[in-house]
Amino acid sequence: MKKLEINTVLTVFESIDELPEQVKELMKKAVTARNNAYAPYSKFRVGAVLQLENGEIIIGSNQENAVYPSGLCAERVAIFQAGTQFPGEPIKIMAVSAASDSFNVLTPTPPCGACRQSIYEYEENQKTPIALYFMGETGKVVKADSIKDLLPLTFGKATLNNI
Repeated sequence: MKKLEINTVLTVFESIDELPEQVKELMKKAVTARNNAYAPYSKFRVGAVLQLENGEIIIGSNQENAVYPSGLCAERVAIFQAGTQFPGEPIKIMAVSAASDSFNVLTPTPPCGACRQSIYEYEENQKTPIALYFMGETGKVVKADSIKDLLPLTFGKATLNNI
């Protein structure tokens, strides 16, 4: 037996004001998108904004449904929309912001596991990392240089091709 050690390095900004100007503008759009989320059940609103290599901006917000599995997270709304509108166009940056109608979300909120897997699929297909910035309502912003920083043991094409 041997142990496998996995290390992740993330960058933490004290506030949105410390972000590079381009990312700051994307995060502001993510905040606006989260305010437009349809979240009548969880009261947890998330906005996600993508910047594609061609400069296009794609916006998504979580969309809930009374049949919970039928809803979709903001990150997947945005990434699937990018894949539909601009197939094959690499995603450079994703900015995500979360808030709740019931409490203050002061901790940077990363994508859920299903969203991480979906982001990984796109990152794997484009063969370049997607810079991922995430925050709560206010306060610190965390940057991962690649989704692999948040999902280090990936499941993708190579896994399926070895079966």
